Amino acid sequence: MKLGDLARTLNAECHGDTSIEITGVAGIEDAGPEHVTFVANPKYTAHARTTRAGAVLVNPDFPEIQAATLRLNNPYLAFARAIEAFYRPPVYAPGVHPTAVIDQSARIGVQAHIGAYVVIGEGAEIGDNATILPHVVIYPNVQIGRDFFAHAHAIVRENCKLGDGVVLQNGAIVGSDGFGFAKTGEGTWHKIMQSGPAILGDAVEIQANACIDRASVGETRIGNGAKIDNLAQIGHGSSVDENTLVCAQVGLAGSTHVGKNVILAGQVGVAGHCKIGDGSIATAQAGLHGDIPPGSVLSGSPAFDNKQWLRATALFSRLPDIVRQLQRKEK
Repeated sequence: MKLGDLARTLNAECHGDTSIEITGVAGIEDAGPEHVTFVANPKYTAHARTTRAGAVLVNPDFPEIQAATLRLNNPYLAFARAIEAFYRPPVYAPGVHPTAVIDQSARIGVQAHIGAYVVIGEGAEIGDNATILPHVVIYPNVQIGRDFFAHAHAIVRENCKLGDGVVLQNGAIVGSDGFGFAKTGEGTWHKIMQSGPAILGDAVEIQANACIDRASVGETRIGNGAKIDNLAQIGHGSSVDENTLVCAQVGLAGSTHVGKNVILAGQVGVAGHCKIGDGSIATAQAGLHGDIPPGSVLSGSPAFDNKQWLRATALFSRLPDIVRQLQRKEK
């Protein structure tokens, strides 16, 4: 693809030779003359001056560099769209594999691809244009909207409801039993029936081996546009609101309520029965407890204000010297 054609595809302003042939995308340190790359983080600005890339996606006010530039307001989003321009994922033709087991009462929309050894239970309903890859299991009475895409070994448990455009990556489990047990008088644990479904809104993506637990009563709910990363745990009766990101290995204890446009970075842990306000950010490995006001930025475990945490961690390595100085003054 000519650079000028790519610029038009991305609605970008091109500074440089529009006749350059671009054949793919690459990171800024690995890109060659045939690649387009991007700069969205200021710490990579220096790399833009030395990159071998044929073109760099940058903000409109980015300084001129030796490489050609494509200028637009969101270089990172444009890079995502550039990948789509060059990479073509597999296409799955409509049809049902002969090894699939589909209950006669299940209803599946038009143009569905049903792969090998898929199991779809009694009373399940799946909308048009579904792609269900090998070994996916849909339990009885599940309701799923249009444009569903389930990768191999994903599971949706009984009575769960999924909206339109939901994506389940490999091994994702929606509606597994919540972790609920009551102590008996004899000291053993009695399992609490997990009767409530998990409900997923539109355009939700659950990535590999993440678990959305069903509720004991009520429901577990994931709002429209939320994204749940690999190995994350959404506890029973919790809710995650619209366009929130739950990153890898995050754990939400039961009855946690996470607001809209929240970012929980990797390995964040959230205590149960607390509310995290809209627009909050918790940095990696933060431990959240109690209600969190909207717009908070928190770090540490137990978590507190990120700016204060940065000052505290900067002082931490100096504590031995500070103690010695205090001891000398006391003497």
